[in-house]
Amino acid sequence: MIDEQLFERVARRIEGYEKDMVNLQIELTAIPAIAPESGGDGEMKKAIFLWDVLARLGMTDLEIIDAPDERVSSGRRPNIIVRYPGAAASSTEQTWIISHMDIVPPGELGLWNQDPYHAYVQDGYIIGRGVVDNQQDLVASLYALKACLDEGVQPERSPGLVFVSDEETASRWGLAYLLQHEHNPFRKTDLICVPDSGNEDGTLLEIAEKSILWVRFRTLGKQCHGSKPYLGKNAFLAASHLAVRLYAALHEQFTKSDPLFDPPLSTFEPTRKDANVPNVNTIPGEDNFYMDCRVLPLYDLSVVKQVMREVADAIEKEFGVTIEISSTQEVQAPEATDLQSLIVTALKQAIDRVYRVQAIPQGIGAGTVAAYLRREGYPVAVWCRTTPTAHQPNENCLIANMIGNAKVFAHLFLQK
Repeated sequence: MIDEQLFERVARRIEGYEKDMVNLQIELTAIPAIAPESGGDGEMKKAIFLWDVLARLGMTDLEIIDAPDERVSSGRRPNIIVRYPGAAASSTEQTWIISHMDIVPPGELGLWNQDPYHAYVQDGYIIGRGVVDNQQDLVASLYALKACLDEGVQPERSPGLVFVSDEETASRWGLAYLLQHEHNPFRKTDLICVPDSGNEDGTLLEIAEKSILWVRFRTLGKQCHGSKPYLGKNAFLAASHLAVRLYAALHEQFTKSDPLFDPPLSTFEPTRKDANVPNVNTIPGEDNFYMDCRVLPLYDLSVVKQVMREVADAIEKEFGVTIEISSTQEVQAPEATDLQSLIVTALKQAIDRVYRVQAIPQGIGAGTVAAYLRREGYPVAVWCRTTPTAHQPNENCLIANMIGNAKVFAHLFLQK
């Protein structure tokens, strides 16, 4: 249940924040928060800026939990927690919106129309790296909470926001760290929404994710002159055969489908390829490439890795090389969130009220921090109305989505 007049007041308040929300997006985009694995220095500068913004907007119950990481200049990966007291001061039940501060690198700069870190507005969209993944809903959740604050509203459940680090590279210094911390803020009775996946009409309500397996294949041969290949062992050639055979073998072995997911099959894609030798006339003695595997939960990842090893063994014998296999991210999918859980029914109600569409519980191949929550037994749902431009050149956020999603979060906060 919800007080409709109260929600209308809060919704109108959110509409009045549009200019401020757009400006905050532009300011956040100018502070890249990229993991050290991707050549960045982490999230600290962005977190410090957000902390100041939160204080300026009147948020007073703030906490930061740092995960130590010597690879970044600050030595820390910050996670910000924002709390707002509910109507019942003694209530231990909360409604959380969890978004992430980190972004992915822009990729090939020539594919961008403008500097990816100088966000700009065009035809109702904000364009820049990170504006939709995940700044759109970080900003939306922040202003949903501010609207409650400015209207003097105290919901039954205490609203809260969490801005985590390291979502793009396995969450070891982000949500996974928080869940094991002595000050873990979450309880199994909380409503938890992760606005980090969705579709253009807002009908995708994610309750399950595929298992994630990111794998590095290091092929070691023998370097030699390009004119005398018989003196060496071409690591690049062997790795190329390995990639092709892995792709075929994995798709042949793991063929089952599940209509809950889109796509309904497991996927096994070669992705990143590291540079080897810098010149054309040297045969490389080492080569590295990676695969991104999104595997249906019915398969155990240990079996997938076993098939990979068998294929690699055959390549070793054929080409006289050594192949090392290591996981850079490995998350066995937990059980799906119950369709009847309170967070699912509450989100469906909020989405219908704001966007007038029926959200359909589904599974996805992408990974979010919800997997870590489900693994620990927390009911959680993933939802946002979004453009399909995350990780792409000219990433964009529809301003109307940012405003509308803020209303959905506010509705979630106000439900009794």
